Amino acid sequence: MPRTSWSTKIDWNTGGGLAAILLWSTTFAVARSLSERIGPLTAGACVYLLGGVLHLLWLTRRGTPVRQVLSLSRRYVWGCGFLFVFYTVVMYLAIGSAADRRQVLEIGLINYLWPTATILLSLVVLNKRANLLLVPGTVLALAGEFLAITQGEQVSWSSFWGHLQSNPAAYACALAGALSWALYSTLTRRWSQPAGGGAVALFLPATGLALLILRLFSPESSVWSERAVGEAVVLAVGTVLGYGLWDLAMRKGNLLFLAACSYFTPLLSTFVSCVYLQVTPGWRLWIGCLALVGGSFLTWLSLSDRPLKSGGGRRSDAA
Repeated sequence: MPRTSWSTKIDWNTGGGLAAILLWSTTFAVARSLSERIGPLTAGACVYLLGGVLHLLWLTRRGTPVRQVLSLSRRYVWGCGFLFVFYTVVMYLAIGSAADRRQVLEIGLINYLWPTATILLSLVVLNKRANLLLVPGTVLALAGEFLAITQGEQVSWSSFWGHLQSNPAAYACALAGALSWALYSTLTRRWSQPAGGGAVALFLPATGLALLILRLFSPESSVWSERAVGEAVVLAVGTVLGYGLWDLAMRKGNLLFLAACSYFTPLLSTFVSCVYLQVTPGWRLWIGCLALVGGSFLTWLSLSDRPLKSGGGRRSDAA
């Protein structure tokens, strides 16, 4: 995106983008609370099936025919669709398998490595260029994760590794989710057509079905209550509104301002999770969170909009 103006005039479209950031910041907290009641796979299936239905209704209301979505690039629909589904599945598994609510905060911060990973992948997939800020930005983001995961313990490689080994499945799922979403973000830019729209209307129900199938083969106890129903509805509506408002903001809002604001999502998400889940994190987690935000922001600043020159006629997908 062109970096030509730091004007922060907030119009309705830009305000919608900020609202999407706020909505996404509640995901980890509400998803953990819901998963504790009905199980992570059940929670994800309910949220994404309901969200898929709501999104299709929203497209119908806008007059967007489903056949327009089906006519998109097959590489985009199948490749990015798989990554979308995979990301959601592993993140719900990570959230649900976290040992306690405190560990959910760490899982959330691992997920937010995806902006830095996206920048790194864009150098290869989108043929982008970056300056020297990329190195300290990446190191700072990784240092933030190191501090967050060793909170409450002695800061050392042994404590870091021991903490990971206490629940390797949850941390592995979170990392796989971060990397898959980074790949989804770069391949979406490469394979999709900007004027053709996206296929989220297909990805949402497909994700719900995948989670439902996994749920059928998994012994998961579910205890429904008014709060569980409310949280499922809130997550589903928030998912649809988030994607819809963000799509509108990306097309008509202040892109530079929103991109900068989006890098503060880890801090906002951690704060919301602490309040909603009633968790008191250690000071290292907050410092780690700030380091992650700063590192992600530096990697974003390092990226150049100009693609590398290729002598072999390689296609440039830089926008």
